[in-house]
Amino acid sequence: MDGQADEASVLTSPSPSHGIPGFPPDARLLLVNCDDFGMYPAVNAAVIESIEEGIAASCSLMTVCPAAADAMRLLRRRPGIPFGIHLTLVCETPSFPWGPLTAREKVPSLLDPSGEFFEPTPAGRAALLGRARTDEVETEFRAQIDAVADAGLSPTHLDFHCLADGGRDDILDLTVGLAAEYGLAVRVWLEPGLSAMRRRGLPVIDHAFLDSFSLGTEDKPARYDRLLRDLPAGLSEWAVHPGLGTPEARALDSGWQVRHTDHAFLTSPEAREAVAREGITVLDHRALQQVWARRAPAPGFVEGQDGHPPGGC
Repeated sequence: MDGQADEASVLTSPSPSHGIPGFPPDARLLLVNCDDFGMYPAVNAAVIESIEEGIAASCSLMTVCPAAADAMRLLRRRPGIPFGIHLTLVCETPSFPWGPLTAREKVPSLLDPSGEFFEPTPAGRAALLGRARTDEVETEFRAQIDAVADAGLSPTHLDFHCLADGGRDDILDLTVGLAAEYGLAVRVWLEPGLSAMRRRGLPVIDHAFLDSFSLGTEDKPARYDRLLRDLPAGLSEWAVHPGLGTPEARALDSGWQVRHTDHAFLTSPEAREAVAREGITVLDHRALQQVWARRAPAPGFVEGQDGHPPGGC
């Protein structure tokens, strides 16, 4: 989650170039992915409902969170739900904390002075990105990926919690290398990573990336409906954050209203009607994963990157 992201980060491309086999260039393709699966029980329940009863197609699992074990149990019972790994180096719920899966003494550069994950505030992200050692990031990311494999589950992609494209060029480069090793896709939505991926024939979004924390909660159904009406041809992605507005959620999560209103729209008849009316094909990352696994880029793909803005949960 990140309220600092723009409502829709529009990426210019002369023509749709999604590169996904089986779809014509003028197809309106939309990845609808539920981020933060595993954060706490009310998120877990809402994510499952948004996929099974709503228009969401996939989710991203935070393996470091207290409710991750429950989330993985839910996935084992539902092998048809595609999911990615929401790589996590920050924690925004001090009353419901989480930290690295790796022993803290092995990843000290990822921790604040109190020995915990940094908060995803601008200052917290800047401090993390200013001190994080790439080898320690790799150690923690591998631990988060391997936790899923140890649970007998097979993810489709990697993405980032509150660090757009990893926040740093070397972190994105590292993650793309891990994806190649594990046969996964990666959510990439900023330049120059987008152009680098396109040069290698890897499917990435053509137009808009939406972080639902950038939307206000007032009149959200109307805003979502407008976004669906205006969706251009090519591949777009929505990172949505469904959650139930339970007393637990209200007590520990300042973003509970965003999650509650996301869940309400995603599971509504109006959402299904809008997707059908507009002729939009909702995808999950399996379609991208097949191409990424065949054309995995070599390490060092990011060329001339000047750094990433924070955000993109």
